Amino acid sequence: MTDMLSRPGARDGGSHQAPGPAQPAPTVPPRPVVVAAVVGAGACLLAGLLACAAVAVIGWLAATFGGASGAVRAGASVWLLAHKSGLSLNGAAISVAPLGLTAFVGWCLYRGGRFTARISAADRGKDLLTAAGVFAATYGLGALIIALLTSEGALKISPLSAFLGAASLAIVAGSAGILVESGAAQDLADATPTGLRDVVPAAAAAVLTVIAFASLLYGVLLAIRFSRVTAMLDLLDTGVVGAVVLFAICLGLLPNLVVYFVSFLAGPGFQLGVGTSIAPTGVDVGNLPALPLLAAVPSDGGTPTYFLVLTAIVPLLAGAVAGLVVARRGLAAPESDALGWDAFALRGAMSALLASVGLLILMLLAGGSAGPGRMADFGVSSALPAAGLLGAGMAIGAAIAAGVLAARRKAPDHLE
Repeated sequence: MTDMLSRPGARDGGSHQAPGPAQPAPTVPPRPVVVAAVVGAGACLLAGLLACAAVAVIGWLAATFGGASGAVRAGASVWLLAHKSGLSLNGAAISVAPLGLTAFVGWCLYRGGRFTARISAADRGKDLLTAAGVFAATYGLGALIIALLTSEGALKISPLSAFLGAASLAIVAGSAGILVESGAAQDLADATPTGLRDVVPAAAAAVLTVIAFASLLYGVLLAIRFSRVTAMLDLLDTGVVGAVVLFAICLGLLPNLVVYFVSFLAGPGFQLGVGTSIAPTGVDVGNLPALPLLAAVPSDGGTPTYFLVLTAIVPLLAGAVAGLVVARRGLAAPESDALGWDAFALRGAMSALLASVGLLILMLLAGGSAGPGRMADFGVSSALPAAGLLGAGMAIGAAIAAGVLAARRKAPDHLE
């Protein structure tokens, strides 16, 4: 692995060039791998905390109670919650991660991983593993310390869950940045068999297609019920400063709602409280919190028939997109003439399976508890069945699309 990941000039992503005029030596020598990883993780830690603290302080300025220290603690708590850290307020568990903030933190960690690889000039397997491990451990320890400092009084945060959640996100996003910047990601892709390499972008295309349909459905329903949005805003009467905080809250939770509507399109639907159900077969939700994002939720009772039609069409279309990607990439490969249509259909089904795993992870991350009593069950409680139904539909669509496109390809000239 060391030889495979060791590639001079990998960080630039360019090929080896013929010798030419001597280039000036870099003015800044590479930093030690451990130092670079610690600095990169620390910068990500500060960026996320400062962003959350800034929003919390703005909210404190608009409020008429509490102190600045409490606002900072609230911001740190939300930052920890974005890593799926265990949090308890007045004995009530809160575990719904705002996926918008999680995505922002993940992007920061990805950039931090690239920064680590760039300033350390790491390009060997051992150095890359060291960088990823130190990066994740530093970030996780920082979250553990923040949890210990934040946990006080009615607010309790598990230091262990804070460490595990932060380190897990850092090892995924940070390692991705390290591998891309060092060039090792391209080396690993080149060493992967063509069939498996084509499955990943096809799965990503299927996931994005399902999310796009869910976003469109959510946006249409929100536009239809826009009067409810304005009524909620009038009821909250937040003012200018409070509106900024409310906008930040909605921005953080918007991906959660989109993921919930992914499960809605799958069939099982989602919950916005204990005993509630929002599914294509019917809605039973009762009163909801006055959050503008929830204005798109259908009213209690039966739902239009086209919702049921969408549950069948959307997975098939997403699978067809995956099959198209598999076919286009596979048919462009030199060895495509030796493959039959069934090989392409199998690749399409594999991409659908991978896509369903990705959607399952998103649904598990988006749900949890949002407070005491009725608020204890938010999100997709039937995540596994929802992902399974989506995966089955996508597999059918992907296998048919990839198989048909491969069967209709032009025969080689010597066979015509």
